[in-house]
Amino acid sequence: MSVEPTSSSTARYERILVTGGSGFVGRHLLEALAGAYPEAQRLSLARPGEPAPERRWTPIAFDLLDPKSVDAAIAQAQPDLVVHLAAQASAAQSFLAAEETWRVNFDGAFNLASALARHAPAAVLLFASTADVYGASLIDGPAHEEMVPRPLSVYARSKLAAEAMLADVLPKTARLIVARPFSHIGPGQDKRFAVSSFAAQIVEIESGRAEPRLSVGDLSVQRDFLDVRDVIDAYLRLVAVAPGLPDRNVFDIASGETRPLVSLVEKMRALARRDFEIVVDPARLRPADIPIARCDAAKLRAATGWSPRRAIDETLVDLLDYCRAAAEAAK
Repeated sequence: MSVEPTSSSTARYERILVTGGSGFVGRHLLEALAGAYPEAQRLSLARPGEPAPERRWTPIAFDLLDPKSVDAAIAQAQPDLVVHLAAQASAAQSFLAAEETWRVNFDGAFNLASALARHAPAAVLLFASTADVYGASLIDGPAHEEMVPRPLSVYARSKLAAEAMLADVLPKTARLIVARPFSHIGPGQDKRFAVSSFAAQIVEIESGRAEPRLSVGDLSVQRDFLDVRDVIDAYLRLVAVAPGLPDRNVFDIASGETRPLVSLVEKMRALARRDFEIVVDPARLRPADIPIARCDAAKLRAATGWSPRRAIDETLVDLLDYCRAAAEAAK
Protein backbone atom coordinates (compact mmCIF):
# COMPACT_ATOMS: atom_id res chain seq x y z
CA MET A 1 0.00 0.00 0.00
CA SER A 2 1.43 3.38 -1.01
CA VAL A 3 0.23 6.48 0.80
CA GLU A 4 1.35 9.93 -0.23
CA PRO A 5 2.06 12.59 2.41
CA THR A 6 -0.67 15.20 2.65
CA SER A 7 -0.32 18.16 0.31
CA SER A 8 0.14 20.57 3.23
CA SER A 9 3.12 18.62 4.51
CA THR A 10 6.57 20.20 4.73
CA ALA A 11 8.19 17.01 6.05
CA ARG A 12 11.06 15.70 3.93
CA TYR A 13 12.78 12.81 5.65
CA GLU A 14 16.22 11.62 4.57
CA ARG A 15 16.91 8.83 7.10
CA ILE A 16 14.02 6.79 8.49
CA LEU A 17 14.31 4.16 11.22
CA VAL A 18 11.51 1.77 12.18
CA THR A 19 11.55 -0.57 15.17
CA GLY A 20 9.14 -3.50 15.21
CA GLY A 21 9.08 -3.71 11.42
CA SER A 22 8.67 -7.49 11.42
CA GLY A 23 5.46 -7.35 13.45
CA PHE A 24 1.82 -7.18 12.38
CA VAL A 25 1.66 -3.38 12.14
CA GLY A 26 5.30 -3.02 11.15
CA ARG A 27 5.05 -5.02 7.94
CA HIS A 28 2.23 -2.79 6.70
CA LEU A 29 4.09 0.33 7.83
CA LEU A 30 7.33 -0.54 6.02
CA GLU A 31 5.47 -0.96 2.75
CA ALA A 32 3.61 2.33 3.18
CA LEU A 33 6.66 4.38 4.21
CA ALA A 34 8.71 3.04 1.31
CA GLY A 35 6.00 4.21 -1.05
CA ALA A 36 5.61 7.60 0.61
CA TYR A 37 9.36 8.39 0.95
CA PRO A 38 11.09 6.50 -1.87
CA GLU A 39 14.22 8.68 -1.82
CA ALA A 40 14.90 8.32 1.91
CA GLN A 41 17.43 5.94 3.43
CA ARG A 42 15.23 3.38 5.19
CA LEU A 43 16.45 1.26 8.10
CA SER A 44 14.47 -1.44 9.90
CA LEU A 45 15.54 -2.93 13.23
CA ALA A 46 16.41 -6.60 12.83
CA ARG A 47 18.03 -9.26 14.96
CA PRO A 48 21.65 -10.05 14.00
CA GLY A 49 21.62 -12.00 10.73
CA GLU A 50 17.89 -11.44 10.20
CA PRO A 51 16.90 -9.95 6.82
CA ALA A 52 14.69 -6.88 6.60
CA PRO A 53 11.01 -7.89 6.42
CA GLU A 54 10.53 -5.66 3.34
CA ARG A 55 12.93 -5.69 0.38
CA ARG A 56 13.11 -1.89 0.10
CA TRP A 57 14.48 -1.59 3.64
CA THR A 58 17.99 -2.14 4.97
CA PRO A 59 18.22 -4.18 8.19
CA ILE A 60 20.07 -2.58 11.10
CA ALA A 61 20.91 -4.91 13.97
CA PHE A 62 20.82 -3.77 17.57
CA ASP A 63 19.24 -4.86 20.85
CA LEU A 64 16.77 -2.36 22.28
CA LEU A 65 17.45 -3.73 25.76
CA ASP A 66 21.21 -3.10 25.46
CA PRO A 67 21.94 0.64 25.91
CA LYS A 68 25.38 0.44 24.28
CA SER A 69 23.98 -1.40 21.27
CA VAL A 70 21.21 1.17 20.81
CA ASP A 71 23.61 4.09 21.25
CA ALA A 72 26.00 2.78 18.60
CA ALA A 73 23.18 2.12 16.11
CA ILE A 74 21.63 5.57 16.50
CA ALA A 75 25.05 7.23 16.27
CA GLN A 76 25.57 5.38 12.98
CA ALA A 77 22.08 5.89 11.53
CA GLN A 78 21.47 9.53 12.51
CA PRO A 79 17.74 9.21 11.73
CA ASP A 80 15.53 12.26 11.24
CA LEU A 81 12.36 10.15 11.58
CA VAL A 82 11.90 7.22 13.98
CA VAL A 83 8.71 5.17 14.26
CA HIS A 84 8.89 3.09 17.42
CA LEU A 85 6.57 0.09 17.17
CA ALA A 86 8.64 -2.59 18.92
CA ALA A 87 6.73 -3.80 21.98
CA GLN A 88 5.19 -6.67 23.87
CA ALA A 89 1.80 -5.79 22.42
CA SER A 90 -0.63 -8.24 24.00
CA ALA A 91 -2.57 -6.95 27.00
CA ALA A 92 -3.65 -10.49 27.90
CA GLN A 93 -0.07 -11.80 27.74
CA SER A 94 1.18 -8.88 29.84
CA PHE A 95 -0.50 -10.29 32.94
CA LEU A 96 1.52 -13.49 32.50
CA ALA A 97 4.79 -11.77 31.53
CA ALA A 98 4.86 -8.53 33.51
CA GLU A 99 8.65 -8.22 33.78
CA GLU A 100 9.19 -8.88 30.07
CA THR A 101 6.46 -6.39 29.19
CA TRP A 102 8.05 -3.63 31.27
CA ARG A 103 11.55 -4.38 29.96
CA VAL A 104 10.52 -4.29 26.32
CA ASN A 105 7.94 -1.51 26.48
CA PHE A 106 9.65 0.84 28.92
CA ASP A 107 13.37 0.01 29.00
CA GLY A 108 13.51 -0.36 25.21
CA ALA A 109 11.85 3.03 24.72
CA PHE A 110 14.14 4.61 27.33
CA ASN A 111 17.30 3.33 25.64
CA LEU A 112 16.05 4.59 22.29
CA ALA A 113 15.14 8.03 23.66
CA SER A 114 18.51 8.38 25.42
CA ALA A 115 20.40 7.56 22.22
CA LEU A 116 18.27 9.95 20.16
CA ALA A 117 18.90 12.72 22.68
CA ARG A 118 22.65 12.26 22.19
CA HIS A 119 22.93 11.55 18.48
CA ALA A 120 19.74 12.72 16.70
CA PRO A 121 18.34 15.50 18.89
CA ALA A 122 16.21 17.03 16.13
CA ALA A 123 14.51 13.80 15.04
CA VAL A 124 10.77 13.25 14.83
CA LEU A 125 9.71 10.27 16.95
CA LEU A 126 6.30 8.70 16.47
CA PHE A 127 5.63 6.43 19.44
CA ALA A 128 2.94 3.79 18.97
CA SER A 129 1.19 3.76 22.34
CA THR A 130 -2.34 2.44 22.85
CA ALA A 131 -5.85 3.58 23.70
CA ASP A 132 -5.70 0.98 26.47
CA VAL A 133 -4.00 3.67 28.60
CA TYR A 134 -7.45 5.22 29.18
CA GLY A 135 -8.58 2.07 30.96
CA ALA A 136 -11.21 2.69 33.62
CA SER A 137 -11.74 6.26 32.39
CA LEU A 138 -13.58 4.84 29.36
CA ILE A 139 -16.43 3.97 31.71
CA ASP A 140 -17.02 7.73 32.07
CA GLY A 141 -17.57 8.33 28.34
CA PRO A 142 -15.80 8.63 24.99
CA ALA A 143 -12.03 8.99 25.08
CA HIS A 144 -10.24 12.23 24.25
CA GLU A 145 -6.63 13.27 24.58
CA GLU A 146 -7.25 15.36 27.73
CA MET A 147 -8.92 12.47 29.58
CA VAL A 148 -6.99 11.27 32.63
CA PRO A 149 -5.65 7.77 31.87
CA ARG A 150 -6.45 4.99 34.35
CA PRO A 151 -4.81 1.91 32.77
CA LEU A 152 -5.98 -1.53 33.84
CA SER A 153 -3.31 -3.85 32.41
CA VAL A 154 0.44 -4.28 32.72
CA TYR A 155 0.67 -3.55 29.00
CA ALA A 156 -1.21 -0.26 29.27
CA ARG A 157 0.69 0.87 32.38
CA SER A 158 4.03 0.23 30.68
CA LYS A 159 2.95 2.19 27.61
CA LEU A 160 1.69 5.15 29.66
CA ALA A 161 4.94 5.24 31.63
CA ALA A 162 6.90 5.21 28.37
CA GLU A 163 4.85 8.16 27.08
CA ALA A 164 5.79 10.24 30.13
CA MET A 165 9.43 9.18 29.99
CA LEU A 166 9.77 10.09 26.31
CA ALA A 167 8.39 13.56 26.96
CA ASP A 168 11.05 14.05 29.64
CA VAL A 169 14.09 12.38 28.07
CA LEU A 170 13.84 13.63 24.50
CA PRO A 171 15.34 17.12 24.09
CA LYS A 172 13.11 20.08 23.22
CA THR A 173 14.69 20.09 19.75
CA ALA A 174 13.06 16.73 19.03
CA ARG A 175 9.42 16.36 18.05
CA LEU A 176 7.42 13.68 19.86
CA ILE A 177 4.12 12.35 18.52
CA VAL A 178 2.29 9.84 20.70
CA ALA A 179 -0.32 7.79 18.83
CA ARG A 180 -3.04 6.02 20.80
CA PRO A 181 -4.81 3.70 18.36
CA PHE A 182 -7.93 1.78 19.31
CA SER A 183 -8.36 -1.90 18.41
CA HIS A 184 -6.91 -2.61 14.98
CA ILE A 185 -7.25 -5.83 13.06
CA GLY A 186 -6.45 -7.17 9.60
CA PRO A 187 -4.31 -9.53 7.55
CA GLY A 188 -1.11 -10.61 9.29
CA GLN A 189 -2.28 -10.30 12.91
CA ASP A 190 -1.33 -13.25 15.10
CA LYS A 191 -3.57 -15.46 17.19
CA ARG A 192 -2.89 -13.72 20.52
CA PHE A 193 -5.64 -11.25 19.61
CA ALA A 194 -9.36 -12.01 19.67
CA VAL A 195 -10.54 -11.41 16.11
CA SER A 196 -7.47 -12.98 14.47
CA SER A 197 -7.85 -15.95 16.83
CA PHE A 198 -11.43 -16.37 15.65
CA ALA A 199 -10.31 -16.22 12.00
CA ALA A 200 -7.62 -18.85 12.57
CA GLN A 201 -10.11 -21.14 14.32
CA ILE A 202 -12.64 -20.73 11.50
CA VAL A 203 -10.05 -21.74 8.92
CA GLU A 204 -9.23 -24.86 10.97
CA ILE A 205 -12.95 -25.67 11.14
CA GLU A 206 -13.37 -25.12 7.37
CA SER A 207 -10.53 -27.55 6.63
CA GLY A 208 -11.94 -30.23 8.91
CA ARG A 209 -8.88 -30.11 11.18
CA ALA A 210 -10.99 -28.87 14.09
CA GLU A 211 -14.46 -29.56 15.44
CA PRO A 212 -17.09 -26.99 14.40
CA ARG A 213 -16.88 -25.07 17.67
CA LEU A 214 -15.54 -21.53 17.92
CA SER A 215 -13.92 -20.84 21.31
CA VAL A 216 -14.52 -17.25 22.44
CA GLY A 217 -14.32 -14.99 25.46
CA ASP A 218 -16.74 -12.19 26.38
CA LEU A 219 -18.49 -11.20 23.14
CA SER A 220 -20.60 -8.49 24.74
CA VAL A 221 -17.71 -6.00 24.95
CA GLN A 222 -17.95 -3.11 22.50
CA ARG A 223 -14.87 -1.77 20.75
CA ASP A 224 -13.88 0.70 18.06
CA PHE A 225 -12.37 -1.63 15.45
CA LEU A 226 -10.03 -0.26 12.80
CA ASP A 227 -8.38 -1.84 9.78
CA VAL A 228 -4.62 -1.87 10.38
CA ARG A 229 -4.14 -0.18 7.01
CA ASP A 230 -6.24 2.78 8.16
CA VAL A 231 -4.05 3.03 11.27
CA ILE A 232 -0.98 3.09 9.02
CA ASP A 233 -2.57 5.88 6.99
CA ALA A 234 -3.00 7.86 10.22
CA TYR A 235 0.66 7.30 11.16
CA LEU A 236 1.85 8.52 7.77
CA ARG A 237 -0.35 11.58 7.90
CA LEU A 238 0.97 12.43 11.36
CA VAL A 239 4.63 12.19 10.39
CA ALA A 240 3.90 14.14 7.21
CA VAL A 241 2.55 17.13 9.17
CA ALA A 242 4.93 16.73 12.14
CA PRO A 243 6.97 19.90 11.46
CA GLY A 244 3.83 22.00 11.84
CA LEU A 245 2.58 20.33 15.03
CA PRO A 246 3.24 21.54 18.57
CA ASP A 247 5.73 19.32 20.35
CA ARG A 248 4.76 16.51 22.77
CA ASN A 249 1.48 15.87 21.00
CA VAL A 250 -0.94 12.99 21.66
CA PHE A 251 -3.43 11.74 19.06
CA ASP A 252 -6.19 9.17 19.43
CA ILE A 253 -6.83 7.00 16.36
CA ALA A 254 -10.40 5.70 16.14
CA SER A 255 -13.20 5.31 13.63
CA GLY A 256 -15.88 6.80 15.88
CA GLU A 257 -18.03 3.68 15.45
CA THR A 258 -18.32 1.21 18.31
CA ARG A 259 -19.30 -2.41 17.65
CA PRO A 260 -20.02 -5.35 19.97
CA LEU A 261 -17.51 -8.12 19.44
CA VAL A 262 -20.38 -10.55 18.81
CA SER A 263 -21.28 -8.60 15.65
CA LEU A 264 -17.85 -9.35 14.17
CA VAL A 265 -18.21 -13.02 15.06
CA GLU A 266 -21.58 -13.15 13.29
CA LYS A 267 -20.11 -11.44 10.22
CA MET A 268 -17.29 -13.98 10.18
CA ARG A 269 -19.77 -16.81 10.59
CA ALA A 270 -21.61 -15.55 7.48
CA LEU A 271 -18.29 -15.49 5.58
CA ALA A 272 -17.21 -18.95 6.77
CA ARG A 273 -17.39 -21.96 4.46
CA ARG A 274 -18.67 -24.19 7.25
CA ASP A 275 -21.06 -23.44 10.10
CA PHE A 276 -20.03 -23.74 13.74
CA GLU A 277 -21.33 -23.28 17.25
CA ILE A 278 -19.96 -20.62 19.58
CA VAL A 279 -18.57 -21.78 22.93
CA VAL A 280 -17.45 -19.43 25.72
CA ASP A 281 -14.08 -20.51 27.13
CA PRO A 282 -13.43 -19.10 30.64
CA ALA A 283 -9.70 -19.08 29.86
CA ARG A 284 -10.38 -16.49 27.16
CA LEU A 285 -12.09 -14.06 29.52
CA ARG A 286 -9.74 -11.10 29.90
CA PRO A 287 -9.13 -9.68 33.38
CA ALA A 288 -9.92 -6.01 34.00
CA ASP A 289 -11.97 -5.67 30.82
CA ILE A 290 -14.30 -2.72 30.31
CA PRO A 291 -17.68 -3.00 28.60
CA ILE A 292 -17.29 -0.27 25.98
CA ALA A 293 -14.48 1.78 24.42
CA ARG A 294 -15.49 4.86 22.41
CA CYS A 295 -13.67 7.73 20.71
CA ASP A 296 -14.19 10.03 17.71
CA ALA A 297 -10.55 11.10 17.04
CA ALA A 298 -11.59 14.70 16.31
CA LYS A 299 -8.10 16.03 17.00
CA LEU A 300 -6.51 13.67 14.46
CA ARG A 301 -9.07 14.57 11.80
CA ALA A 302 -8.53 18.30 12.36
CA ALA A 303 -4.74 18.01 12.16
CA THR A 304 -4.46 15.66 9.18
CA GLY A 305 -7.81 15.23 7.45
CA TRP A 306 -7.68 11.50 8.23
CA SER A 307 -10.71 9.26 8.23
CA PRO A 308 -10.94 5.46 7.96
CA ARG A 309 -11.51 4.20 4.42
CA ARG A 310 -12.06 0.45 4.83
CA ALA A 311 -15.38 -1.10 5.82
CA ILE A 312 -15.26 -3.73 8.55
CA ASP A 313 -16.62 -6.35 6.14
CA GLU A 314 -13.66 -5.79 3.80
CA THR A 315 -11.26 -6.16 6.73
CA LEU A 316 -12.81 -9.44 7.84
CA VAL A 317 -12.73 -10.87 4.30
CA ASP A 318 -9.04 -9.95 4.00
CA LEU A 319 -8.26 -11.44 7.41
CA LEU A 320 -9.98 -14.74 6.65
CA ASP A 321 -8.33 -14.95 3.23
CA TYR A 322 -4.93 -14.30 4.83
CA CYS A 323 -5.49 -17.09 7.36
CA ARG A 324 -6.64 -19.48 4.61
CA ALA A 325 -3.53 -18.71 2.53
CA ALA A 326 -1.26 -19.14 5.57
CA ALA A 327 -2.86 -22.50 6.42
CA GLU A 328 -2.48 -23.67 2.82
CA ALA A 329 1.17 -22.61 2.73
CA ALA A 330 1.84 -24.48 5.97
CA LYS A 331 0.70 -27.82 4.54
